Amino acid sequence: MNVAAGFEALYGAAPDGVWAAPGRVNLIGEYTDFNDGFVLPLALPHTTVAAVSRRDDGILRLHSADIDGGIVQLEVEELEPLSGGGWAAYPAGVVWALREAGHPVTGADVHLTSTVPTGAGLSSSAALEVVTALALNDLFGLGLSRPELARIAQRAENAFVGVPCGVMDQMASACAEEGHALHLDTRDLSYRQVPFDLAAEGLRLLVVDTRVKHALGDGAYAERRAGCEAGARALGVSVLRDVSAAQLPDSLARLSDETVLRYVRHVVTDNARVERVIALLDAGDTRAVGPVLTEGHASLRDDLRVSCAELDLVVETANAAGALGARMTGGGFGGSAVVLVATDRAEAVSVAVEKAFAEAGYAAPGIFPAVPSAGARRL
Repeated sequence: MNVAAGFEALYGAAPDGVWAAPGRVNLIGEYTDFNDGFVLPLALPHTTVAAVSRRDDGILRLHSADIDGGIVQLEVEELEPLSGGGWAAYPAGVVWALREAGHPVTGADVHLTSTVPTGAGLSSSAALEVVTALALNDLFGLGLSRPELARIAQRAENAFVGVPCGVMDQMASACAEEGHALHLDTRDLSYRQVPFDLAAEGLRLLVVDTRVKHALGDGAYAERRAGCEAGARALGVSVLRDVSAAQLPDSLARLSDETVLRYVRHVVTDNARVERVIALLDAGDTRAVGPVLTEGHASLRDDLRVSCAELDLVVETANAAGALGARMTGGGFGGSAVVLVATDRAEAVSVAVEKAFAEAGYAAPGIFPAVPSAGARRL
């Protein structure tokens, strides 16, 4: 049953419209976004789709076709941050964030379905937030820009759900374009669409979902954010974005806390890696991006310490089987890795990773090509 028909079966009338927002995979630039740094995500073909109708009676009704359970009914006046609510907290948080920002959202009926894998580090939560924000923006005539919608979605996740994420995921879902990666400056939300046509260059970007579920709300993410903020304070800057690669050796020499030192080193070097990758893409030398990805993985593994045995196995196995480079992507502690590989080696690399997982006694990974896809849109 398609989402509009599902809506009508649930609520007894056709929806006012149907919207979609994609998940994302990040090519390079991890844990840089809450440090006002640079990132380079791309939207995936996997989307969250929402059929939505406006209500003017203060009632918010939410339903997911993918999760057992009935309609979640809430009063918009009574929405409270950090009040639990499972998956429904994400769209409810968007309504709350819009109202907090002074936008007159008076309720809605929402029916959702998604093909974005959950817990895989591919931003299923951002897709859910952005599709809700875009639908309400249209239905209530709010006139918000895509970056403004991304900020609303981020506020929903930070302040309502309680996950201290940066803005990359929401910006990628809201603003990405088909055939491009999004070079985003998270300080001012300026961005550039960077052509990223791998097929034309005989290349493929594989996403390997380790099937290890991460939960960023468990404190590990927040601890690293706090460590980065401590590093910035110790160095006398507002955020680590303000430490250049050239300044890094002197900056590290001023840090006494070994954990904070490692976090600072990762953020500063990963910002530099984003700029190196952009320069390579602009020069048409996409193959040379591979080693930069592998270097980024080593930094995430050794300095930030957010990798895990399964992610490390993907990277080691893929590179040994002839990939151009690989790294974990997203928040870590499970989730997914990206592998840059020549098209004629993609099958062999995939088979090698599957075999390595079987031999290690891990569940079979999910492997699919990341095709740079369109951002959020009305269908």
